[in-house]
Amino acid sequence: MLTNDDRIAALEAIESIKSLKHGYWRACDAKDPEGFGASFIAEGAVIDYGPLGSFDDVKPMVEIFRNVACKKVDGHYAVLDMHHGSHPEIELTAHDTAVGRWSLRFRQVNTVERTETVSIGEYNDEYRFTDGAWRMSVCRFTPRWSITRPLGDDARVEEGIFDSRG
Repeated sequence: MLTNDDRIAALEAIESIKSLKHGYWRACDAKDPEGFGASFIAEGAVIDYGPLGSFDDVKPMVEIFRNVACKKVDGHYAVLDMHHGSHPEIELTAHDTAVGRWSLRFRQVNTVERTETVSIGEYNDEYRFTDGAWRMSVCRFTPRWSITRPLGDDARVEEGIFDSRG
């Protein structure tokens, strides 16, 4: 039988994992490669984004993030992203490991191709408590559906401020 201290520790771990995943999406939308990379274990993270690619460490994905999400054309970002994650199911598998599942609602505006994409998918993650914090050790994304449509001539895209702190 779990003690009250065990239950509180489990709830704190689950809340920390939720904050980790939300911080990961916030870093994606804020064009923050360092914050993105810090969401994963330092070495050996398994990242599988389906059609977007698979990696056995976060470093190559951080470089792709820099080259794609942070790319500018004529002084403006080429893509603007919006990640909304919901429906977390998190299970602690040991005191320092956990698994989780999330639904993602994603929207992207491509300012160069003048398109908007809306996608839905599922994340299946594994987490590890390391160096005093929870980090993703496995991040697998499965797309469910996606639609891409052109932005009409009357669509005006306004770029805001990209800062992960605010």
